[in-house]
Amino acid sequence: MNISTKMEKAHLVFVPAPGMGHIVSAVEVAKLLLTRCHQLSITVLILNHSSINSKVHSYIESQRASSSIVPTRLRFINLPKDETELFSFSSFVKSQKSHVKEAVLKITQSDFVSSVDSPQLVGFVVDTFCSSMIDVANEFGVPCYIFFTSGAAFLGFMLYVQKIHDEEKFDPTEFKDSDAELKVPSLVNPFPGRVMPSAMLSKEWFPFMLDNTRRFREAKGIIVNTFLELESYAIEYLKMPPVYPMGPILDVGLDGRNSHKEIMQWLDDQPPLSVVFLCFGSKGSFRENQVKEIACALEHSGYRFLWSIRRPAPPSFLASSSDYEDPQEVLPKGFLDRIIGIGKVIGWAPQVAVLAHPAVGGFISHCGWNSILESIWFGVPIATWPMNAEQQFNAFEMVIELELAAEIKIDYRNNSEIIVNCDEIERGIRCLMEHDNEKRKKVKEMGEKSRRALMEGGSSYSCLGTLIKEVMDKLSQNNCNEV
Repeated sequence: MNISTKMEKAHLVFVPAPGMGHIVSAVEVAKLLLTRCHQLSITVLILNHSSINSKVHSYIESQRASSSIVPTRLRFINLPKDETELFSFSSFVKSQKSHVKEAVLKITQSDFVSSVDSPQLVGFVVDTFCSSMIDVANEFGVPCYIFFTSGAAFLGFMLYVQKIHDEEKFDPTEFKDSDAELKVPSLVNPFPGRVMPSAMLSKEWFPFMLDNTRRFREAKGIIVNTFLELESYAIEYLKMPPVYPMGPILDVGLDGRNSHKEIMQWLDDQPPLSVVFLCFGSKGSFRENQVKEIACALEHSGYRFLWSIRRPAPPSFLASSSDYEDPQEVLPKGFLDRIIGIGKVIGWAPQVAVLAHPAVGGFISHCGWNSILESIWFGVPIATWPMNAEQQFNAFEMVIELELAAEIKIDYRNNSEIIVNCDEIERGIRCLMEHDNEKRKKVKEMGEKSRRALMEGGSSYSCLGTLIKEVMDKLSQNNCNEV
């Protein structure tokens, strides 16, 4: 039966985790879907808590103001602020379920989706850390997709750890600092216990990760921020539920030239590929004695550098590091005077704009997945220095599994008492910045592949098309059920 001659419209609800990296990636997924499918509209629900970084709210407002598709097909709704004192991310997410349900009820009952020509709710897309929102999607009778903000190999690792924990009582803390290895199906190489991700050694985070990962198997599919050419082995392993590698999902249109003129002008004065950039993410910071070892290594190496130094974050699970009023309080005496013309110490860094600059030749990174994808996109090789979360796994994958990065450390943890000494850091810098660098060539080639993956006919482009077809098929099924 031909139900309608007009083009039917569909509506998706996105629920990202409230961290900046998670929200930016989710919004970029939404834009990819909307650009390819004009029958689709999306509402992004922003989970709200008093301790959320102000940059999140600024970013959302900038998206409302700047995007031409925002007024009609992409909307943002800030959920009610939760002022209660929550001691874990798990309890925070659970407390938001009622707010999400109420917001979606209003969406489905509003003029936005209730008129004859308005879109029908066809699904949820929820963050890695928000899989309990599957319950809300079930109440509305629509499928739920997980947006996994890390790589495919780590997704496979999480599924494997959850399985052996449930079946064999696997305890990851028994592998910390050990020489034991795991044979992980999503990796070619054995995985050393000493590189166990920090999140899996946490009494707070590990049970939450297990609960979350169990729910993944209930999802209609998992959107992964990766691309086939980067993680072909891991993607081949992941079969059920269906996995959609649609990356690299990045906001690379950010231009720091106007907002950070001093930084960009300093880079303009440096020769091509001469600067090593040090930046350790929104929570990345070091104790004073470690800062001094890094300063020593940079000074002795002789390389030009741009170094983002941040003050340690407060203990809140949503808090970020902040800038020092005067970084001299943690730097060696006279350091800033001695590096004039060679190096520059800054606070928060416009990372995308810096990596895009032709003067930057290497990136010492905490190995957050977004940072890894950005470095690949711009062809800038990484030296690994993981801090927390899953970053130790990412560092292992980049150095050992994919051979795309140099190593400073792959098993460092930011709560560790271990100090990485000046000589070890300097060796990593030299390995990263040497001109005849095979890894630099490999990263540049992978960067070109990452761009082709998103072009028409590319692997991620095709995968996005498959997902859109599935979403729109759900709309057709709903219409058939209504006849």
